[in-house]
Amino acid sequence: MTADTVAQRNVVVLTAAQALAGASPVIVISLGGVVGQILAPSPAVATLPVSVFQLGLALGTIPAAYLMRRIGRRDSYLIGATIGIIAGLTAALGVTAGTFVLFCLGTFIAGFYNAFAQSYRFAVTDAATARYHARAISWVMVGGMIAAVIGPQVVIWTRDSISGVPFAGAFVGQAALALLALPVLANFRNSRPADTTRTAGNGRPLIEILMTPRFMLAATTGLVAYGLMSFVMTAAPIAMVTCGHTVGQAALGIQWHVLAMFGPSFVTGALIARFGKERIAATGLVLIAISAATALSGLALANFWFSLMLLGVGWNFGFIGATAMVAECHTPEERSKAQGANDFMVFGTVAAASFFSGTLLNWSGWATINWLVFPVVALVLVPLLWQAARQNAAVAQ
Repeated sequence: MTADTVAQRNVVVLTAAQALAGASPVIVISLGGVVGQILAPSPAVATLPVSVFQLGLALGTIPAAYLMRRIGRRDSYLIGATIGIIAGLTAALGVTAGTFVLFCLGTFIAGFYNAFAQSYRFAVTDAATARYHARAISWVMVGGMIAAVIGPQVVIWTRDSISGVPFAGAFVGQAALALLALPVLANFRNSRPADTTRTAGNGRPLIEILMTPRFMLAATTGLVAYGLMSFVMTAAPIAMVTCGHTVGQAALGIQWHVLAMFGPSFVTGALIARFGKERIAATGLVLIAISAATALSGLALANFWFSLMLLGVGWNFGFIGATAMVAECHTPEERSKAQGANDFMVFGTVAAASFFSGTLLNWSGWATINWLVFPVVALVLVPLLWQAARQNAAVAQ
């Protein structure tokens, strides 16, 4: 089987796996805060289930990267899906027992599952040529668009399926989706033998990789795009319900948001090939700022939904652009440690943003959440545009 054949096969497998795994965070985000309001001892910690999901994601990136280095991606992904089954069942048990801590444990474990799934976007580049990286990443991310339909529909159709225990059925559905991912991931093919034959000394030391300006800009762009998206999205469902909109409308708002997150993936790779990674990532940050302005303009359902859609498109451009930037900042020997470190920084920031979001929403309200978006975007947009201008000048010479 040639490298190109392996790459094409893995695109199909990982797109399907992304569709199944990507539904898990949609379910957690749609219901985490709502269930938290029912089970939490205080409104200030109602979003804690979503926050610990993000924490589990951040903490899971390092062991996931280690496993992939030691036993290869395929077996690691099968372990990840098994963790996903445990996560859904634990969360469902927490809801059934009315135990906030157990429910949070379930969402925390779900974060570990998502840590494995987040590396799908890197795995698809293993056997692909450099010019195909952005397109391959984009196609795998299309699976997230399917997840945007699956996740909310699982919430809508199963949230009352267990009599007398609202929302528990949705988390059983989450476990079922992880179970379906197992036979899909069994078809993944490692592009080369597992990294067990590689020594820790191959490639540059991690600290040297982290300190290179290209890697620092790429990682910062990704963590800002993802961090701001999580910061706003975590608070959005509770803000909608607080403003008089229904739980179903909040779930549909998240559905439109996730569709907007992954829908542009059909064209993002082509846009990156045409305009460059930095320009597309910068465009994404600008769209995130526009989404905040839209949210600040009113509290009608249309304001929430349109703002979330803009936030999703902005995340898509910003995060895929940053991922493509990271993929060019390391050698094959440095891949596992560089990608693992990048994801730890990105999702560590996402976890912190999620924790801060719930507390800030309770203390200061929805408007404050959105006002904070503008200075953070400006902080990264300037060096990103400067880097894009430098690259354009170099090409012109």
